[in-house]
Amino acid sequence: MSTKSDDKWEILLDEKLALLENCQREQQLKSCLNCPKFQECTLREEYIKSVYESMSRGESGGFEF
Repeated sequence: MSTKSDDKWEILLDEKLALLENCQREQQLKSCLNCPKFQECTLREEYIKSVYESMSRGESGGFEF
């Protein structure tokens, strides 16, 4: 049985979230929406991708809830 702590998709998501939150702290922002690099931010794109991958467990198509 898999737990959240050993789920590679959740681990990757947690890593990307930590990087995104660190960037927001460094920029003194509460949200990416106010960042001037919002549209072209690769860090944000990687985080969004990791959210979808954690929901679908890397499979294309439906999500596991």
